[in-house]
Amino acid sequence: MESETPRVSFITIVDFSEDARWLFLTESVSDLLGFEPRELIGRPALELVHPDEFSQVKQMHYDTIREDKAAALAYFRLKHKDPFKGYILCAVARTVVHNVLVGSVSFATPGGKALQNTSTAQEVEVVTPSAKNFELRRWGDPSPMTSSPSTPDLTSPAACPSTDMDTSGSSSSRSRGKKPAIISFNPLPPQSPRSALILDRFSIHCTVLYCSNDLLLSTTRVLGRSFFDFVTSRTEHSVRSWIDVIKSWGVNDRGQPSDGGFVFGKFGLLLAGRDSRGENEQDTPLSRRRLGDARINSRMPSSSRSASHSSSGTSSRSRPPSSMSLSTSDQEISVDAIFSGHSDGILLVLRPTPKV
Repeated sequence: MESETPRVSFITIVDFSEDARWLFLTESVSDLLGFEPRELIGRPALELVHPDEFSQVKQMHYDTIREDKAAALAYFRLKHKDPFKGYILCAVARTVVHNVLVGSVSFATPGGKALQNTSTAQEVEVVTPSAKNFELRRWGDPSPMTSSPSTPDLTSPAACPSTDMDTSGSSSSRSRGKKPAIISFNPLPPQSPRSALILDRFSIHCTVLYCSNDLLLSTTRVLGRSFFDFVTSRTEHSVRSWIDVIKSWGVNDRGQPSDGGFVFGKFGLLLAGRDSRGENEQDTPLSRRRLGDARINSRMPSSSRSASHSSSGTSSRSRPPSSMSLSTSDQEISVDAIFSGHSDGILLVLRPTPKV
């Protein structure tokens, strides 16, 4: 069964409701779980969770929102549409993006890919007991060994004074010790101003296929254009190198596009955009670009789909006037970024860099 499961990764968005309802899925969900995206949109994501793990995953959904987490990874089982295939062990990544959870679901298999994912995630939580081999310990995590009778237990609350330090990178064993007794989804704490983009991984220009909100970039301005139009020229080289790394990591053991961990960076974001393409520069073959667009746009809202197709279909209209190439202080901001590669595209989460 495991050898027959496709090593793919699909991008997903769920809401803040207690049921974590699906708002968006890319096409590779059909390869991994057997469902077409249209069959899941609007349905509770938690209904696919294994019954033995339901309560813990629901608590984890609440904690992710409450703690405004980013690049958090968990391993648990999701139901396949085919009853004979039962439940699939999946690696589920999630990041709070304004008022939704954005992330991915991929087939969990031991080896280098799992090490790559767990070593770059901010947090790893293993829910399925049989998946304990996916758990990664970092320096500073509590020792798994029992304390010697002759020495104090340094992991106990009495021996360890509480601190206000950020423990978002801590192991799952520590985070589970602080669960609230009652799950309450109302009211929710304020969330960081983040935006999510999905980029075409099959194009050298990384065309923007999806934008989650207008907090940083205007959706109507960015869809269908090269992502690099919104990257300052002085940071473009670094951003391209990060995306190249993500593309090289995001390949499974069969040579197919898949997931490959997280890359973190900081760069200059142009709010108005510029023309990053040279006049004589050629895009990737049209067939590959259309394939990438189709896998994402088939699940976009109609307004986003039409904006994307009209922009990509007429490149001269999608490019801004030359005056926009000159950025001013109110057109450029510094952003923190999380890049991750998946079968259907590159997921990019942005937030304004906090001022020190």
